[in-house]
Amino acid sequence: MAFRKCRSWKTYMTMMHWSLRRQSSWVQLAGHQGSLQLSDGGEVLKLYSEVEANCLDCLMRDPLRPFVPQYHGLVTKGELCYIRLEDLLSGLRKPVIMDCKMGVRTYQEEELVKARTNATLRSDMYQKMVKIDPSAPSAEEHEQGGVTKSRYLQWKDTTSSTATLGFRIEGIMTEDGSVQRDFRKIMTLAQVTEALLFFTRRQREILEAYHSRLLALSDALKNSLFFRTHEVIGSSLLFVHDHSSRANVWMIDFAKTTPVSDASRLRHNVPWAEGSREDGYLIGLTSLITSLSQAISVASWQQEHSCREDNSVV
Repeated sequence: MAFRKCRSWKTYMTMMHWSLRRQSSWVQLAGHQGSLQLSDGGEVLKLYSEVEANCLDCLMRDPLRPFVPQYHGLVTKGELCYIRLEDLLSGLRKPVIMDCKMGVRTYQEEELVKARTNATLRSDMYQKMVKIDPSAPSAEEHEQGGVTKSRYLQWKDTTSSTATLGFRIEGIMTEDGSVQRDFRKIMTLAQVTEALLFFTRRQREILEAYHSRLLALSDALKNSLFFRTHEVIGSSLLFVHDHSSRANVWMIDFAKTTPVSDASRLRHNVPWAEGSREDGYLIGLTSLITSLSQAISVASWQQEHSCREDNSVV
């Protein structure tokens, strides 16, 4: 699979700040434009969301704390309030970054109910649907030139590995700052494995570091009260490494992560049925761990094969 390069700043994944003097950079995804800043003190400031702030506050007292950016409270700048977060890229030189949106759906159940209540035909969503797949709208929708938001929300997740694997790759930024975002066609574990090999340049040490980190995250999730009692929607895993082979994975973006009722405990590893509030987060994590294992095997074989060829030449 060939991955399309895009150097435009107005891409799905946007490099918002690059400081060679501080050897620090940070990434902002589309949909959050203007909501992130880098403070003078080296923290990332994210536009305040009560939901996200509450999540981060809880996570600071949870077994998942080592897997999320450190939360330093709130700060007001002018008329706006910001969440103060650890800069996850601090100290890295020319970091390589991948964002994976986790779960089998990217919309909240409340969004779906609200969209059905206001079943207005949306021409903008129809155009987006046609751009991705001209055959997706029904004959009636083509005639009307519009689709409802509920229809669009449910359809959109079926066009990527969100529905099939429990996560999707949102974008990759390489060390030169260029962005790859053409990952929507990835639907199988084999294609994910190929993308991971591309992302890591087939470096076994980095792949193994990511694999170990995700296994540790899996253990932490099992012991997390926060995870058992929250519907995790729209959250990402941020993969980061640099030329020194330092590699880490972080849970980020909790603006759509909400608590369930006191009587509920989510499993996170079963398909979603409306009303269950299951998000399939662990389905995505299992898919990533499996693909990383496959990528490690490929990289190891290629490394050993290369060594044998070098020895034969000598």
